[in-house]
Amino acid sequence: MTTTALTETIIRFCEENGSEEQLIKSQRFFKHAFHGYGIKAPVLHAQVKEWSKNAEINIDVILETLESAMKRGMYEEIASALLMLFARKKHFTADTFAKLDALLDEGIDNWAHADILGMWILPVFLTKNIVPISAFEPWLQASNSYKRRCVPVTLIKLVKTSKKAEPFIYFPEILMQDKVREVHQGMGWFLREAWKLDPISVETFLQKWKHTAPRLIFQYACEKMTVTHKKKFKKN
Repeated sequence: MTTTALTETIIRFCEENGSEEQLIKSQRFFKHAFHGYGIKAPVLHAQVKEWSKNAEINIDVILETLESAMKRGMYEEIASALLMLFARKKHFTADTFAKLDALLDEGIDNWAHADILGMWILPVFLTKNIVPISAFEPWLQASNSYKRRCVPVTLIKLVKTSKKAEPFIYFPEILMQDKVREVHQGMGWFLREAWKLDPISVETFLQKWKHTAPRLIFQYACEKMTVTHKKKFKKN
């Protein structure tokens, strides 16, 4: 299947299955204007599963479709391409990572797409040793804040796999000084999940930053702690 054919297939499905009611509901989860069709997630996921059975749709076609969707900016079109890419994870290569890296400089503009990448797609490149963790170092200073957010969210998978936080919590440390809310949320989420598995390492890290890092990071990072425990990380 060609990029044009896949793009037209996705758009046609979205136009036929969108609803104004769902579009309004979806908007509540985003601070900026939500550009989409209004399709319930289970409906979209089920259709992507069907599309992904087509062996003629290879990674290059999906990446080109993703690039085209990002230019139009319609939520479900982008999500469809990302989910189809994940369905082809067995075929990921360093070249796949490089192409995705370039696409994300400008093409990602919301937390939901960033988290599809961070929770599902990007960890594959690390867990399968396709690229080293150092490949993500430039992302920490990317101009796109959602690309920066992807890094700590991606590391959640590695912490859960290894059951240790210490090897990973210092890699995105520069983000403790970030100025953007969505990055604070991603970093706090990562630290919260890491704390569940390796509390001593994470608490040492949090003590280092409790006077200078944004409080939203600590709000997320300490969410599962007891009230007494949270007091240890209050800014004096």
